[in-house]
This record gives sequence, C-alpha cells and structure tokens, in this order.
Amino acid sequence: MHMSGNSILVTGGGSGIGLGLAQALHARGNRVVICGRDRLRLEAAARGTPGLVPLYADISTVAGRDALLADTLAIAPDLNVLINNAGIQRRVEFSADLASWAERAREIAVNLEAPIHLAALFLPLLRERRAATIVNVSSGLAFLPVTFAPVYAATKAGLHSFTMTLRADLSGSSVSVIEVIPPMVDTGLGGAGIHASGVSVDIFVEAVMERIAAGETEIGYGLSDILRNADRQELTIILTKIQN
Repeated sequence: MHMSGNSILVTGGGSGIGLGLAQALHARGNRVVICGRDRLRLEAAARGTPGLVPLYADISTVAGRDALLADTLAIAPDLNVLINNAGIQRRVEFSADLASWAERAREIAVNLEAPIHLAALFLPLLRERRAATIVNVSSGLAFLPVTFAPVYAATKAGLHSFTMTLRADLSGSSVSVIEVIPPMVDTGLGGAGIHASGVSVDIFVEAVMERIAAGETEIGYGLSDILRNADRQELTIILTKIQN
C-alpha cells in the first residue's frame, strides 16, 4: 500500500483506532472519509482534524451498507482504500447474557457481516484501480476465545479467516489485503475505562503505519503479535492464565 496519495474510507472513523488511523493517514497526504453512526462524534473528529470528511452511515444493516457505497462514491469517486475498522464489543458471558437476540445480532452484523459485505460492494470499484487496498481490523481475541466476550471473539476469528481467504483470492491482482490485529488499546471499546490499561492509540497507530510502509500484510502489536504466532499449546496456556 502506498502511504500517500490515496482516497480512503475508514468505517468507525469517529473515535478510537479508526480515528487514529484516519488522522495518521491524513497527515501522510491522503484524502480520508470517516463514517459512523454518531453524527456529533464524526463532526467533532472533523473539526479536530480539518480535512477529514465525515459521512453518516449505519453499517449494521444491508440497506445502510448499500447506502454507504453510494454516498462514498458521491464524495470520493476515486476511492482506492477501504478500511473496515468499525466494531462492537459486548462484555458478557454467554450463559449470563439476558439481552435480546437483536443485541448479539448487531454485534455479529457490525463485526463480521459488514466487513464481508463492504468488501463485496467495493471490490468491483477497487479492482479498477492500478493499486488498491482493503484493510480489515480484527483483534488479538481472534486467536483467544475468552469467555467475557464470546460473540466478539467469534466474530473476530471469522474476520481473520475471511481476510486470509480474501488475500489469497486477490493475490496477483491490483488489490492488496491487510489485516491489523490490535491488542488491548486504550479506547472506549466495550465500555468506558475498560481498556484504560491498554497501549495508547497514538503509539499503536504509529507502529501500524511503520509496518504497512514496510509491506507487512498481517500486523499485530505486543500481545496480539504473540497470539497470532502462537501454537495451540501456547494459546491454551495464555487463555488459562487470563480466564483464571
């Protein structure tokens, strides 16, 4: 992926890792559109970083994703990079989860269904570009099925698998596929303060930028780098320590 001169869409770009990626890419000379459901958050992000283009979108629904394609092409017809970053983490053990199915369905839709659907929607456009990229943001929990976020971990494992197959499918084409695998990062994911002990967004994003520039296609950091390279026995030991 070229580090400048791109036209980029970042889902979930109003805060957290998404905003960090958007700011870093904008600073490197890219045009960046950020989308999300929270209009006030998007507008605040755009005010804080002049040049970011806010775009309302609800990617939890098929209709919302279809609309996002049309709206994006209206303001960024030269788009060549799609960053699937938006995510929801519900922290509740499955056996204790009394919420309606709609809550879990939305988590699955945003974390897994949306990146797959958006890749399908944007791929015909991206394949027309001389150089294009799809970036999927998964999680270290793709490799570590913790009980406190069972649906989240499952969706991220699915996204990791899909990203690998998509990369293989598009090998030799003009579209590269990158997976960014965050560890615990200090964002609002899962609830305020839950990830306060994680690495800062700025530090994580700068590390990601360096590794994208170096041509890496699967990028972890700290513990998530360990997890993505661990064997089954090592993962079992790590999981046992965390769960206990």
